[in-house]
Amino acid sequence: MNPIELSLEQEFSIRAFQTQVAKMNLEQAQEFLVKLYEQMIVREATYQQLLKHQWGLDAGPQFE
Repeated sequence: MNPIELSLEQEFSIRAFQTQVAKMNLEQAQEFLVKLYEQMIVREATYQQLLKHQWGLDAGPQFE
């Protein structure tokens, strides 16, 4: 399964989400999936930028 243990609150959130998705028609589900994927990509890019900044990789070469 998942290598990371989820909290009870997170597990509940997943079940609530599952119920919400089950009520969608095909078109709604497809639109929702595209939006969700877009959010995942934006989140990944944000994490990458934050890590680059944290590690000092976002600055260009510094010459004296």
